Amino acid sequence: MTEQRAHRVAEEIKREVSDILRNDIKDPRVGGLITVTDVDITKDLAHAKIFISVFGSDEEQQATLKVLEKASGFVRSEIGSRIRLRHTPELSFQLDRSIAYGAHINEVLRKIEREDVGE
Repeated sequence: MTEQRAHRVAEEIKREVSDILRNDIKDPRVGGLITVTDVDITKDLAHAKIFISVFGSDEEQQATLKVLEKASGFVRSEIGSRIRLRHTPELSFQLDRSIAYGAHINEVLRKIEREDVGE
């Protein structure tokens, strides 16, 4: 399998999972705003890690992750019916904490800047 094809399939999966989360997952435990930030797929297209960002508290993030893990079979079957693939990859959901990490780094830099100005 070419790397270009794997990238193209990952982008299609990202688009479809975003649509499924927005329109088809109606669980009240899903808190906050969910964004699919990335999809990492193996070269043989057998497994896909779906990275999500959840705007909300840590509890809301964990609850959302648990709901998505339980709904992964449904999401996988929806992807199978929307994307023409011989085999639909196994899905796993991972929290993407890069946005929170970036905000933390910005806060540390601002703090350092304030300390430098105060000298």
